[in-house]
Amino acid sequence: MNILLWVLQSLLAVAFLASGLAKLLIPRAQLAKQMGWVDATPHPIVQLIGLLEVLGSIGLILPGITHIQTWLVIAAAAGLAVTMIGAIVIHVARKEVTRMVPGVVLFLLALVVFIGRLSVKI
Repeated sequence: MNILLWVLQSLLAVAFLASGLAKLLIPRAQLAKQMGWVDATPHPIVQLIGLLEVLGSIGLILPGITHIQTWLVIAAAAGLAVTMIGAIVIHVARKEVTRMVPGVVLFLLALVVFIGRLSVKI
């Protein structure tokens, strides 16, 4: 089970790192072409979401590797799950049902890591 959780944590970390860096580094106009909600969201909020995703991705991996403050893995998984709930709500509100599928998948994976890490220690 520990190996499965590490695989899921790694996949989530890569996905959220890529997504977060995109929100932080790609110009707003170009990002809006890929993510329609960006136009309707203040730029500082988009950047905050990107920063939280990057920090969450780090939180999924670094504490487990260093064995320092390993509870942060659980906190990161919970935070990313909450972030995905927000993404799902936004997509539903914008009637972008097909665009919410990745958010649902990432939410479920983060939830599995959260629940798994409550019982399986690193």
